[in-house]
Amino acid sequence: MTSRTRHFFPVIAFLAATSLFAPLGTRAQSSASTSSTGSHGDRWLHVRVISTNAKGETVRVNVPLELAEKVLPAIDHDRLHNGKVRIGCMDCDGVDVRTLFEAVRSSKDGEFVTVQSNDADISVMKKEGMLFVHVHDKNKPKHSQVEVKVPLKVVEALLSGSKDELDIVAGLHALAGQGDVELVSVKDDDNTIRVWLDSKNVTTD
Repeated sequence: MTSRTRHFFPVIAFLAATSLFAPLGTRAQSSASTSSTGSHGDRWLHVRVISTNAKGETVRVNVPLELAEKVLPAIDHDRLHNGKVRIGCMDCDGVDVRTLFEAVRSSKDGEFVTVQSNDADISVMKKEGMLFVHVHDKNKPKHSQVEVKVPLKVVEALLSGSKDELDIVAGLHALAGQGDVELVSVKDDDNTIRVWLDSKNVTTD
C-alpha cells in the first residue's frame, strides 16, 4: 500500500467502526426465534460472515437494537463503560475526526476523496445524508472490495459523547430511526462479510 493511500486509513477505519457500533469482542450469539419478522417498529442489526477457506464456516448474528440499547449500559469491561467506548484516537495521525465530520456534515453532496494507485482505489463521498466509503484493494488475487455506508445522523450521535469517546447507545438509537439499509459489505479471498439493518429477526439470505 502506498504512503498516500495509507494516509487515509485512519479516517476509513473510523467510518467502518462506526457502522458496526457494538463491540464484537463480546461475542454476541445469534438470537433464536420461530417467526421471520419482528413486531412492527422493531429494528434488527444483522451480521453475516461466510468463510471461503477450507473450514467453510458461516456466522450469523441478529441483534435487536432495543435490546442492545438496554444491555450496553450494563457492561463495564475494558474500554466500554456506561454505553460509551473509549477509542483514544479522535486525533489519529493528525486527523481531528470531530472537526472532519462537522466539515463533511455541513458541506454539499459530492465526492471528497479519490485515491487511485497500483495498490488500491479509495473513494469517500456524501450523498443524501449518507457517507459512502469504497475501498478496492488490488493486491489480493480476487481484488477485495469494501463498501461502507454510514448515516450522518448516526455518526453525529456517536460523536455526541465526551472527548475520545463514542456514545454507542446514542448511535444505536439514531440507527433505529433509519430505514432498511446495508451498512457494510466486504468481499476478499477469505471472507464475505455483510452488515445491514431491517425489521426481520432472522437472516433470510
